[in-house]
Amino acid sequence: MADDGVLEGSVSVEVRGHVLLMGLDRAAKYNGYTPTMADQLAAAYTRLDEDPELRVGVLFGHGAHFTAGLDLPKWTDRMARGDDSLHDEGGGVDPLGLRRSCRKPIITAVQGITFTIGIELALAGDIVIAADDCRFSQLEPARAIHATGGATIRFVQRGGWGNAMYHLLTADEFDAHEARRIGLVQEVVAVGTQLERAIEIAERIAEMAPLAVMATKASSRRFVHQGPDAAIAALAAVQSTLLASEDATEGVASFVQRRPARFTGR
Repeated sequence: MADDGVLEGSVSVEVRGHVLLMGLDRAAKYNGYTPTMADQLAAAYTRLDEDPELRVGVLFGHGAHFTAGLDLPKWTDRMARGDDSLHDEGGGVDPLGLRRSCRKPIITAVQGITFTIGIELALAGDIVIAADDCRFSQLEPARAIHATGGATIRFVQRGGWGNAMYHLLTADEFDAHEARRIGLVQEVVAVGTQLERAIEIAERIAEMAPLAVMATKASSRRFVHQGPDAAIAALAAVQSTLLASEDATEGVASFVQRRPARFTGR
């Protein structure tokens, strides 16, 4: 990596079939998260959201660690502006999901040090695969600040009030098995296999009907953000729209003909 890459970092992007791999790439600095990386990640999420050929995203970190968190000195100007998101995405997708969210599933593979915004990026996605060497900490109160990337919300949603307060308020360090126990992580795997497992799950989801996958995520998000009444009210109309798609016809045909479905997203 060039010197400027070490200073500011970058986000690698690779298309693998219908899956978009997005990697935090500043390994020499434990993937300390910079505004440059944030802007590139927002661009990658926006590409995933808008490209009909892309169906699932996988977020990971290059090197031995997912991220040590924000490289705070590099964030002074953006924080001083009082922005309501760390990502200056200009109308694109916010990887933290605090403004515009990605409609497509995000699988996050984490390993080693996964601090502060690392947890928040993972929780803003949908499924988290953790290596068994993970070290988690939401340590903002130890720095006289509080988490502003969604942890105070999603930690409670995933882990429950008591577990969230225990880890958020003590700023302690906990491992992958504790993260799985409280629901922040869905699988714990041997270190070095977390990305492979995340890609495997992403490719499985990418085999499903794209419109149905997005509708499923949207329905669950509607419940979380608008409540059960809104989610229930939308079910029939969305299902009717899905049934009118070419993929729905293909789904029935593949069932009758006992063959794998070939979905196109139309």
